[in-house]
Amino acid sequence: MNRILSAGLAALGLLCSIVSEAQVDERKQIAFDIIERNADQIATVGDVLYYHAELGMQELESTKFLQETLEAVGFKVEMGGAGFPTHLWAQWGSGKPLIVIVTEIDALPEGSQTPGSIERKPLVKGAPGHMEGHNTHGAVAVAAAYAVKRVMELYKLPGTVAISFGPAEEQLVSRPFLVRAGLFKDADAALIIHIGDNFSTGHGLQNYAAISAKFTFHGKTAHGAVNPWEGRDAVDAVELMDMGFDKLREHLRPSQRAHRTITIGGIQPNIIPDLGQIWWFVRDANAPWAKENFDKLVDIARGAALMTGTTMEMEVVASAWPQLGNRVLAEAIQKNIDLVGNPKWSAEEEKFAKDFQSALGLKAVGLNASPVKFGARPQAFASNDSGDVTWNLPTGNLNFPASVPGVNYHNWQAAVTPTSSIAHKGEVAGAKVLAASLLDLLTSPALVAKAKEQFREDTRDTPYFSFLPADAKPPLELNREMMERFRPEMRKHYLNRTPQFN
Repeated sequence: MNRILSAGLAALGLLCSIVSEAQVDERKQIAFDIIERNADQIATVGDVLYYHAELGMQELESTKFLQETLEAVGFKVEMGGAGFPTHLWAQWGSGKPLIVIVTEIDALPEGSQTPGSIERKPLVKGAPGHMEGHNTHGAVAVAAAYAVKRVMELYKLPGTVAISFGPAEEQLVSRPFLVRAGLFKDADAALIIHIGDNFSTGHGLQNYAAISAKFTFHGKTAHGAVNPWEGRDAVDAVELMDMGFDKLREHLRPSQRAHRTITIGGIQPNIIPDLGQIWWFVRDANAPWAKENFDKLVDIARGAALMTGTTMEMEVVASAWPQLGNRVLAEAIQKNIDLVGNPKWSAEEEKFAKDFQSALGLKAVGLNASPVKFGARPQAFASNDSGDVTWNLPTGNLNFPASVPGVNYHNWQAAVTPTSSIAHKGEVAGAKVLAASLLDLLTSPALVAKAKEQFREDTRDTPYFSFLPADAKPPLELNREMMERFRPEMRKHYLNRTPQFN
């Protein structure tokens, strides 16, 4: 009898599992239908953000537009988290689990470009532009969150979905501050999204840790010909610091990266400069190594000041831990990537992509037809500030296909396509995968628990610590002058459209 009862219970459990999976699939299909139905509205969100093209910390009109868009579909929006006027946190639902979409919408300096023009043709000469396609992030995040909200309402699902639009990702600024302020302390998991030329996810270390800091030297001015012995040359200190780190490179791990620009280098040759400044980025494959290299750089700066009789001030501008991909979440995301598949590109889109690639001297391979295979994503050398989030809660990452393969970001060429049909199709596909992954987390306590266990295992030997000094504050003036200079002309190109989601 007990065997019969056990067998019956097992069969019932299997039946419930099948019914549950079928129900989840049904929920995903409803989300996909909502996203498809709103394809034009999704494109509008991305396109409006493209023409705003605001630099980090100055995303004033972009976040105003997103706030109005999200409030119109029922989300509660809070601005100003962790002292960032342009940080936007949108939330809907109640209770657990709390799943956060983490992304950004900032542009880059001098990236202004007429969409669709393969030849260099700025909309506003010298102005910022979306030459990494962060405008598409806003479209994907809003679309997925809206679709999931509708499904949660229909099925009365418990839980909360949120979006965090972090300012100034291009300068690695906001997320360490947001983590320090506790914005993610109640979240159960996060999903990071980013534009790519294909669908992909990954686990383990995804990119590099980085610390960005400015070193300012103060000396004493004097006439270069009449009384140079009375001067204390601050630019000499900058040069000695630069040479000092070059001598150190031989004795650092091969994985290290360090690069700098001299931001204050004197006035004219016959004036001993009393002010000099050099801005460094120090990177390595993990956070402890990056911190170790940075501490050595600080010692070199102190030595340069000692050698020149100057004084030195150091300001940490930004920092980032390497992004840590959670394997459990990556596997769940990959299943949804395989479920959705790459967009079906038209003949015209393929021809444009190949013409674009040929114009850049690249092999004309066209657009990607199938996603990247799971696990085929090596650690990158670049950095982003989302890494700090990933060391504080389980986090999955999703790249969605919305750009042309071979066209590198941070170049004006990458600003050619972020409002094209290629980008629009990629936004729809990305929103579907993101929505499906959100639904997996909202409807499967076992998945959340397994992701948390994976997180504990991944971080056991490397506890998180903040790179930020205790007195560090958000750089509110960052990029202000540049945006104020160009925004009046840029406004002439605004779309002034309002998405109407249904």
